[in-house]
Amino acid sequence: MGDEERAGVKLTNLDKPLFDGAEATKRDLVDYLDSVGDRLVHQLRGRPLSVIRIRPGQEPFMQKNLPKYTPEWVPRVRVWAESSHREITYALCEDTRTLLWFGNQRAIEYHPTLLPADHSAGPTHLILDIDPPPGQPFRQAVLAARLIRQALADDGLAGAVKTSGAKGLHIFVPLVPGLSIEDVAAATRAVAARAERLDPALATTAFIVEDRAGKVFLDSTRAGGATVVAAYSPRIRPGVPVSFPLAWSDLDDITPADFTIRTAPGLLGDHDPWAREMPAPQTLPADLLAEGHTIPVARVQAMHEGKRRARAARRQDEAQPR
Repeated sequence: MGDEERAGVKLTNLDKPLFDGAEATKRDLVDYLDSVGDRLVHQLRGRPLSVIRIRPGQEPFMQKNLPKYTPEWVPRVRVWAESSHREITYALCEDTRTLLWFGNQRAIEYHPTLLPADHSAGPTHLILDIDPPPGQPFRQAVLAARLIRQALADDGLAGAVKTSGAKGLHIFVPLVPGLSIEDVAAATRAVAARAERLDPALATTAFIVEDRAGKVFLDSTRAGGATVVAAYSPRIRPGVPVSFPLAWSDLDDITPADFTIRTAPGLLGDHDPWAREMPAPQTLPADLLAEGHTIPVARVQAMHEGKRRARAARRQDEAQPR
């Protein structure tokens, strides 16, 4: 029933619906991965890979550890996870064959780590994630992305932009080898802070959702061991949109829904716009690093603030007459 073989991978149940609301089958997913294979693999190669899978009738789940039934020919790397105090066996997606095997497992989203498996060269990109609030038009994300672009340009930097495949945008700034994780994370915080200062009515760096007041969130936490959805990766959303690379001049003329597993191959042809639009690797200016190291890490600051607010709420509750 819709079974075949490609690149030595046995594919099964290809004519089954992908998920509720996908308006696509598993065959559509596999055809898409086959079509963009080299370009997507280029984003995944050499990086520990997490995928988001969805089994029929179940909720999506993120898979980091490779299952025991994974073929021996799938490359892998073992990474110690400090948070869970265990070793995780991640896949390394080095070729289209591995990508098609994941597609047959109903792996729809592809989230590589920002750091390559070989950490010796340090982070390869500085990344900003632009996340508009619920109900706001995509236009707000575009305006916020331009703030980031301006903040980068003011310090002699340039980045490439892509849709997240959901409702926002990602900006990638390629970096020269040898920068430390701490410095790249600090520079990311500084870029977000500078962009916020350009238009504080539009954008915010507030990590706590309740503090954002309906503004576009400039997420500067994509650093170190974090992951980000790869360019060309599908997303588990109605219509199965994909994270699609853009020229900066295209932002006013598109919506994220324009790019799906059905439409993207025709729009791409034989081109790789992510490679075409990506600037040359850059170093980080000293003033950006200096400012960034004065800005607290957002997650840590939010954790402490959450505890402070919880204590204040308890004290207020205890002070109420009984």
